[in-house]
Amino acid sequence: MFDLHGMNALVTGASGGIGSAIARGLAAQGARLAVSGSNADKLRVFRDELDEHTPQHLQEVDHVAIKCDLSNPDEVEKLMPAAIDSLGGIDILVNNAGITRDNLAMRMKDEEWDAVMRINLEAAFRLMRAAARPMMKAKFGRIITITSVVGTTGNPGQMNYAAAKGGLTAMSKSLGQELASRNITVNCVAPGFIRTAMTEVLPDAQKEALNARIPMGRMGEGEDIAAAVAYLASREAGYITGQTIHVNGGMAML
Repeated sequence: MFDLHGMNALVTGASGGIGSAIARGLAAQGARLAVSGSNADKLRVFRDELDEHTPQHLQEVDHVAIKCDLSNPDEVEKLMPAAIDSLGGIDILVNNAGITRDNLAMRMKDEEWDAVMRINLEAAFRLMRAAARPMMKAKFGRIITITSVVGTTGNPGQMNYAAAKGGLTAMSKSLGQELASRNITVNCVAPGFIRTAMTEVLPDAQKEALNARIPMGRMGEGEDIAAAVAYLASREAGYITGQTIHVNGGMAML
């Protein structure tokens, strides 16, 4: 089940913690990937690493790396055409890239709000719009966006981030209704606390406090998010659209 052989995927933020896990998971299921990020050197190294996660009988699959600064609308507009040109088509779009610019509302600067909206929300919109036409022509597609539990629950100091993530959920529901008749699904995966390089540097006391909020008593792994994405990307998930899978260990049972 959840075999992605013959499917082409674009993953943004692919060299980061969660993004790299998603890319590895899709490659392991047989998808051919265009991985995107803002750091060209890091992206090339990761592209080469993907070969290790590609099934043996698909070793000839040529994954590609495409540098893109999602804060630059011109670069975002060129990303989907570049991916389609490199892969020969697009079946799966995973909007994973995102940034934080945390601050209390009364101290939040306009540029902190704007940066989060531009990368987390606007860039995803542009890529969804760009993916819709070729997917409609093919009468098949999977658009999956990584949101966050705070897009539903809110979080102090993250008004911009929570607004962007909540916006992604609403945007996905709207697009899901527009594209459903063409066999294109649009869904979200909302992580809770996931163990990444950023969380590893937290003091032990802070980690323990975070884990105490999670019924399962631990943070999730990138592979937990990747598994949900692989399912939603599969043909078996063809009757699921406009939905959000919450992967948070029970921290918020929504």
